Order: sequence, then structure tokens, then C-alpha cells
Amino acid sequence: MPRVFIARLAEAIAAKGSPVCVGLDPVLERLPQAVRNASGTPAAAIESFSLGVLEAAAPVAPAVKIQSACFERYGSAGYAAMERVASRARELGLMVIYDAKRGDIGISARHYAEAAKNLGADAITASPYLGPETIEPYLEVALGVFVLVRTSNPGSAPVQTPALMDGRGVAHHIARIVSRLGQDHRDDALGLSGVGAVVGATQSSEGAALRAVMPDQVFLIPGFGAQGGTADDIRAMLRPDRTGAADAGVLVTASRSIIYPNPDSGVEPKKQVQNETAGDWQKAIAAAAERMRDEIAAAVTPERV
Repeated sequence: MPRVFIARLAEAIAAKGSPVCVGLDPVLERLPQAVRNASGTPAAAIESFSLGVLEAAAPVAPAVKIQSACFERYGSAGYAAMERVASRARELGLMVIYDAKRGDIGISARHYAEAAKNLGADAITASPYLGPETIEPYLEVALGVFVLVRTSNPGSAPVQTPALMDGRGVAHHIARIVSRLGQDHRDDALGLSGVGAVVGATQSSEGAALRAVMPDQVFLIPGFGAQGGTADDIRAMLRPDRTGAADAGVLVTASRSIIYPNPDSGVEPKKQVQNETAGDWQKAIAAAAERMRDEIAAAVTPERV
């Protein structure tokens, strides 16, 4: 059941001390030159780089979010690479979130659910636009699900913010559905559900209201770092009755600011990464992950009265 997922996620967060998730979005043109030179194909290059990212980030991050599009664009070779990356992530003790944003009707969703399970994912991102039946098949195979509620991309507003007849926005209506759907998949000891919500760090002005509607949900929060999200934005979305990082109700994800770090060198990130040796770029990724861990840990720590 998804409540097993949420218990395992909380355990992983507690072990690392911070609810951070490394977004694995490998783009061939941004990879270190040494990686591209040593790899015969684009799929091999993104696999090699991704494995290096995992090795660098695993000591500090409890989870990794694999962006399926970055792998699937290379066809069967890319999918096979993604399978091996997911397998290595599990070996390193990382929770694997399959960022595929699936959203099809029930019968098709069942196929997608089995595919995600066979990949070895612990959770998947999903669109609710076709209704709850698009979410339930993932729960039936014991995956955690992060439902798109208020996403970080600027173009989301025309769809997610219009007011409905009760005066609330579309995103708030979806939030109510997510909350109801998650009630049967709640770990009572943690007070958290295996049905979570994607809420962008760039939408923190709505964070408190969405948290009020979804008190038991873990918010998977993209948009931190390169997209402009800050620790203050994360604070707006925390569960008020949290005791620490494990039950704070957030999993903060960053991609570009971690896997393409820009050290204090004044060098543009793309050029910096391309010119680094294997040891250099992995050290830079490890350092970026450590900085994020510390920043988010400070943000989620309850204030002592």
C-alpha cells in the first residue's frame, strides 16, 4: 500500500536529516565534455552522467526524481539507460520518483502503473485532469503518487488559477480531491498520506491555503534554486504540527542548480561543467547537494518556543 511508501520516505528523510530530492534531468549538451567524449551514444552519455550524479548526491539526499523525457527521447536505448539508473539509485538507498506526469484513463493508467512498478519506482507524478480514476491504478500497485496541483512553470496560471463557482481556484479544487483520495492511504503514525501533491516553490503565495486544504499530503516542491524558489517559499508550505524533517510534509526538489552547479568562479554553468574533469564535476555536485540539504534542513526545523 502507498502508506508503506510514505513510511519508507519518512525513514529516508530522517536518515539524511533533510527532505531534499535531486532532480535528474540530463541534457546532452550540458554534460561534462569528458563524459560525452567517453560515451559512444547520447543514451550512454546521459546514463554515465546520471550514475555519477547519484554517486555524488546519495550521501546527502534521500530521494531522486528521474525526468523520464530526458531518457525517453533516445528511444529504447534511453529507456534501458533509465532502468539502469533507477536500479543504481535503489542500490544506493535512494527513493526513486518517476517524473512521468502520466494522466490517462483507468485502463491505460493500469498499464502505466505496471510500467512504473517494473522500472522500480517508489512513486510517480500524475495529472488529475481525467479524474480520480487516473490516479487509483498507481495506488493499487502500492506506488506513492504526487498529483499535479499547482505547478512551478509560469504558463500554468491560465489553467490552474481561474475561479470556479465557489470562488476557489482550479488548483484548490484539485487539492480537495487529492486530500479526499489520500485519506485511505494515510500512515496514522506519521499523519501523512501516500497521495501527495506537486506544488511549485514559485507558488508559495498560495502555499498556506493549499496546505490548509491538504494537511496530510507531502508536497513535492519543484522550482527551488534555478527557477527562483527559496527557503522562505518552502516555509510557507510546511505542516504546522511537524516535529522535524521527516513529517514536515515537503520533499524539495532541485535539478539544474544541483546537477549543473555554478561554483563561485564567475564561469557560466554550461561552460563550467563541460570543462571539468570527472572528479571536479562530481565534487561540485556533492557540494551543491550539501548546501541545499543544509538550507532546507534549517527551513523545516520547528522553531523552539
